[in-house]
Amino acid sequence: MIRKKGSANWQGGLKDGTGTISTESGVLDAVNYGFNKRFEGAPGSNPEELIAAAHASCFSMALSMVLGEAGFTADDISTEATVALEKQDGGFAVTKSHLVVTAKVPNASEAEFAEAANTAKANCPISKLLNAEITMEATLV
Repeated sequence: MIRKKGSANWQGGLKDGTGTISTESGVLDAVNYGFNKRFEGAPGSNPEELIAAAHASCFSMALSMVLGEAGFTADDISTEATVALEKQDGGFAVTKSHLVVTAKVPNASEAEFAEAANTAKANCPISKLLNAEITMEATLV
């Protein structure tokens, strides 16, 4: 089993408080987040953009693996994930993650690429973690 750590610190109330996010690797070190950054568009980080980045990066690696198993090596895989945070009865929930992927894969047909992309979408560990609808647009260039 591989374990990775992230940490958060928070001071104050929901709307007037502020927090920091850090990762074990130090890539994020006391990055500021807060209500206004999450819900009001103020600059800074928030949990949903971190989930989106995690999903995009996990999917890209999974697609590379699936393509490799099929005998292909991608010259480039570019993935963007958009996460939807929606108000529900019990508060807020991440309900969707939409992946937009563009890849350059020499000698791959559209059908081979689509099959690999769908396999990666279904099997990347972050896709499995999310209890949300995951949609995708995949383009082979």
